[in-house]
Amino acid sequence: MVNLLAANASLSSGASEPEITEPTALKRGRGRPRKSLEMQGEGNRRDALLAHAAKLFRKKGFGSTSTRDIAAAAGMHSGSPFYHFESKQSLLFEVMNTGLRSALTRQQKALERTQSEVKAQKSQAEWKTNHLLLHTLIRNHFEVLLGVGNDFIPVMLYESRSITFKQRKLLATLQSEYEAQWIPILTNLHLSGHLKTDVKLARLLLFGALNWSVQWFDRKQNATLDDLTRAVMALFIGNPHK
Repeated sequence: MVNLLAANASLSSGASEPEITEPTALKRGRGRPRKSLEMQGEGNRRDALLAHAAKLFRKKGFGSTSTRDIAAAAGMHSGSPFYHFESKQSLLFEVMNTGLRSALTRQQKALERTQSEVKAQKSQAEWKTNHLLLHTLIRNHFEVLLGVGNDFIPVMLYESRSITFKQRKLLATLQSEYEAQWIPILTNLHLSGHLKTDVKLARLLLFGALNWSVQWFDRKQNATLDDLTRAVMALFIGNPHK
């Protein structure tokens, strides 16, 4: 936060001259400057724009969604999206980019929570730890795909042809970071005999199965994300107690 010091410098050339005071230089306090209310408002509007765009892109498809549709959903004037994004295509890319970065952060936090819980138990077989970590990854991924308001990653899965090759490469780097956190866990489960197939194939099959759930999952059919997670674990790992 920027602070204005109250101290003033006094300049005078004699008793008959009026005293002139001027403020000292602005001095920045420690940490980042606090955003003004206007800046905070713009950030909130941008976030809202991304959320509404993601929802519409997922529901109607990129080609069938206009910037006018997005602006109306966000409560903006029809030209307002172009204040934040130069085109509908750049808005689409930012939906995907934001979704992947958020997914990376959420996944890391989910893993850290499980690892902390395992450490607290102290005595835990390594294969059980990896079983719990894989369960965490799968459950978290279902939340990223199917959680309420989580439209960003589904848009990336089915609209990637609408962005440029360079943008796809940037997203591929983030996606590789996301999937890289699965590999050591799958490898350890394979080495312990609990994962019966090749690690690379298992990863491809896992993501193929999980990502396809976007096409058919319906909360009204009485299945929960926990139900889906248990089903996937049973299919790929089998009985964890053997």
